[in-house]
Amino acid sequence: MLRTDHANNERVNTSLSEAPVTAPSRLPAGLAALTGVLALAAALATGHLVAAFVGIGASPYLAVGNAAIDLAPAWLKDFAVSAFGTGDKAVLLVGMAVVLVVLAIVAGLISRTRPLPGQWFVGVFGILGIIAVYTRPNLGQVALIAPVVSLFAGVLGFRALHNAAMNALLDERFEDAPRSAGRRRILFTGVAVGAGLVGGLGQWIGSGRDAEGSRSAVGPLVPARPAPPIPADADFAKLGTPTFLTANADFYRVDTALVLPQIRAEDWSLRIHGMVDREITYTYADIRNRPLVERIVTLCCVSNPVGGPYISTATFLGVDLAGLLGEAGVRPGAEQLYSTSVDGFTAGTPIPTVLDPDRGAMLVIGMNGEPLPVEHGFPARLVVPGLYGYVSATKWVTDLEVTTWDARRPYWLERGWAQRAPIKTQSRIDAPHGAVPAGRVRLAGIAWAQHTGIARVEVRLDGGPWRPATLSADVTDDAWRMWWAEVDAAPGGHQASVRATDRSGYLQTDEFADVVPDGATGWHTITFTAR
Repeated sequence: MLRTDHANNERVNTSLSEAPVTAPSRLPAGLAALTGVLALAAALATGHLVAAFVGIGASPYLAVGNAAIDLAPAWLKDFAVSAFGTGDKAVLLVGMAVVLVVLAIVAGLISRTRPLPGQWFVGVFGILGIIAVYTRPNLGQVALIAPVVSLFAGVLGFRALHNAAMNALLDERFEDAPRSAGRRRILFTGVAVGAGLVGGLGQWIGSGRDAEGSRSAVGPLVPARPAPPIPADADFAKLGTPTFLTANADFYRVDTALVLPQIRAEDWSLRIHGMVDREITYTYADIRNRPLVERIVTLCCVSNPVGGPYISTATFLGVDLAGLLGEAGVRPGAEQLYSTSVDGFTAGTPIPTVLDPDRGAMLVIGMNGEPLPVEHGFPARLVVPGLYGYVSATKWVTDLEVTTWDARRPYWLERGWAQRAPIKTQSRIDAPHGAVPAGRVRLAGIAWAQHTGIARVEVRLDGGPWRPATLSADVTDDAWRMWWAEVDAAPGGHQASVRATDRSGYLQTDEFADVVPDGATGWHTITFTAR
């Protein structure tokens, strides 16, 4: 006769000829690891779902990722941008996922006999998620609900899964083993699918604010002061240069946003305060209904290495930033315009530059004839010609504080970058690539010195004499200029270099400097083969 003693969680055979059978003492390694991974999935999915209601940035996974971006040293960020370009955020998310899965496996393996060690392990990382959310400048106290719920889901879920796995192994000793194993697979598969559905639901709800739909509803934006027409010879695209205007889809993107902020135009506002005579708040309708000005501006990232790709040109549509600040009334002694993005990023722009009527600093709502794309700052961003973006081009901007440098320390200044960052005179060779026919070889590329203008570009082959290049039409000092030149190349390998002179008479230096702290310098040099 077979009897079950549930209190002691063991089966006892009352037959004198058979020894008692006890519960398993430890989980198999594979099952223990799976327990940890599923508990992790349940915790992250639950936190992501709750974050959809209190702010998607409160998702523990995303908050930890943002904290990693903030805490990463400048050299690591520069490496990520240079190595992965606009895919650096995806690489970070994938890397975090791999690390978390490994840690979850470790949590499972140290808990093969009892769940408590793994629960402590999960709890520690849950607390890190709470700290990450608490320290985000753009999240309120309500946002802490998401990581707290995630912590409890992870700790309690780990224990429940561990106990279920132990009980399933016990049942396999007294019942049909294949049937019991099948029930265990159903349970664990259900948890995995449930976590996926919960996380997916959180993502769907979190993105349901429909910034793209709001952008589409804005309609056409018509400038009261359009940019000058672009002449046909503004670029030499047929010779290998970029087109003069960069399509929105191709415009470079470098920022700290791990997930694109989703702000509807009807929910957006801009607050101007600080050292002003009167605090003012503008809505999107307030800005759109003002006379709009259109300007052609080339933007360049300070992380752009010599010859790098992080430079693009567009027509930007918006209002003069100096006009908005004039309505607020800037007080004497103000030094910087401290701008804040909806995701907490901050930048500091010198007040004299912003107020300079010849500079053309803008609050932008349109780009290349349409409302700003979400990835480029919709509903609104700043554009200040002639300054690197980290001090001037805040996207998803929602707050402008007129203040001093001592009172406020912007995001990148805290990380060792320069306070003032005028874009440096630079040039780049875009063609040729690889092997070309020997003889007359055409070189082509771009040069830029925003808000100063390019006066001359020169090229040389294999360290020989410098030769002048042909320049494209000069559209505006705030935009790049294209160039081309021909050189005589005998069969074999060659090196070509380029340098530019701006309208102030400054000749681009050949001294190589890294991007930190205020932009790269040096002559761009390429190699090619003539056959």
